[in-house]
Formats: sequence, structure tokens, C-alpha cells
Amino acid sequence: MFDHSLTLANGVKIPQLALGTWLIDDSRVRQVALDAIHIGYRHIDTAQAYDNEKGVGYAVRHSGISRDKLFITSKVAAEIKSYPLAAKSIDESLRVSGLDYMDLMLIHCPQPWAEYEKNPYRYVEENRSVWRALEEAYRAGKVRAIGVSNFNETDISNLCDAADVMPMVNQVFCHAGNTPMNLIRFCQQRGIVMEAYSPVAHGRALTDKPLISMAERYGVSVAQLCIRYCLQLGMVALPKSTQEKHIEQNSQLNFNISEADMRLLG
Repeated sequence: MFDHSLTLANGVKIPQLALGTWLIDDSRVRQVALDAIHIGYRHIDTAQAYDNEKGVGYAVRHSGISRDKLFITSKVAAEIKSYPLAAKSIDESLRVSGLDYMDLMLIHCPQPWAEYEKNPYRYVEENRSVWRALEEAYRAGKVRAIGVSNFNETDISNLCDAADVMPMVNQVFCHAGNTPMNLIRFCQQRGIVMEAYSPVAHGRALTDKPLISMAERYGVSVAQLCIRYCLQLGMVALPKSTQEKHIEQNSQLNFNISEADMRLLG
């Protein structure tokens, strides 16, 4: 079981391997998250938009693992762009999940999903208002760390210009062949931990012939290769699976990708 952690800017330890739960129904995520925790995962990623915070919270509370040994991430819905609605949503996430705190809370997207990368308007002031709600939740102990998701360099700079607490995390779509290296460097140079969601490219990587060939050379699955790639970039990786055997396989990452192959994968 890969059990390495990274350290956020405020000193909080974040497990580098997490279970992603996007598109896992709330009724099913209970068992999936329990399976992952029993395998050894200590980081579960959910979101208000996933509508499965309740199931994730159930798994946390019934796992038999001390709450302080688990790291739970959630996200303020992308469509929420005001301080009062964001503050209310954070309290609602805690109520629905049955948890006393979230370990990490993110702004899910700088724009509402329907406008993402389509509208030039970047919601600068609105995101600053949402960030203020996250800062207050952080100071109140409702969340242990705060960050963003799907933010580009300009979005982050605009937020930081008005922030009291700097973002500690930026979670983005990243996989072999689609690696935002400039953004990764930009964030890491500023002490912002980068996270890679969908490291297997929503499953498309599994049928990629060059990836299959490289994975065979290492004696691992394509998924393991892709996850390990993100980890070696210094990122948190968030693979998703509902099958216990795949969840376990995805955690078996005791190999290293060569520098030459890392360049090829980029």
C-alpha cells in the first residue's frame, strides 16, 4: 500500500494517494469508501456536486479508523459564487456527512460548470467572496486546509491578491499525455500542492497502446503506471474505481518510472 504523504503550507499532512468518488452514487459510495479504507487508503475525495458526501461520511464514521487518521476532501459547488451561499454550503457539507470537520475544502471551479472554459468572465470578485467563506471556516476549525480546483495561473493570482490565507491545494485534470507542466511549476513554486484527478484519463488511458507497452515493461497495469506518473510529479493522485480489486491494485505502487519514461509520459 502506497502510504506517502505531502505537507501543506500550514503543516497539515495530506496522503498522496486518494480515492476519487466522482459519479459514484451515494448509496454505493459507502461500501466503496469502506473497502478503500480497509485496504489502507486514508484520503477520500468527495464534493457537494457529487451528491455523495453522506455516504463518504458514513464510511468514515463506520470504518473503525480514528477520524484523525483519515483525510477527507470536499468542494464548494462551482455554481456557488457568493459569501453567504458558500458559508451555508460548508455547514451543510458537515451536516450531510455527519463529520465535525473537513480536512480540505476547495472551490470546485473558478466558473460555473456550464461556463467552464467557454466564458471569458472569470468570476474574480465572486471567487474572492467564496474564498472569504473558506477562510472563515478554516479559522473556525470547520476545515483544516483550504484550496481550489481547476484554477489556472491567472485565477490563482487574482485570488491571492485579495486573500489572507493562501490556497494550499489546486486540484486539476492531469494525466500522462495531458500534463499542465507550467501550472504545476507555478503552483509548486508558491507552495501550493497540486492534485491530479482522473489520472487514468477517464479510462481512456487503459486502451492506449504506448501506455500498455510501457506498463508491460514495468510489470504493472496501465492504471498503476498513470497513477505513479502523477505521484512522481510530486502531486496527489486521485484514481477512482468501484471494484475492490482495482482499488487495491491502484494502491500497489512500489516501483519507479525512469526519468526518460517520465519525459515520454509528459
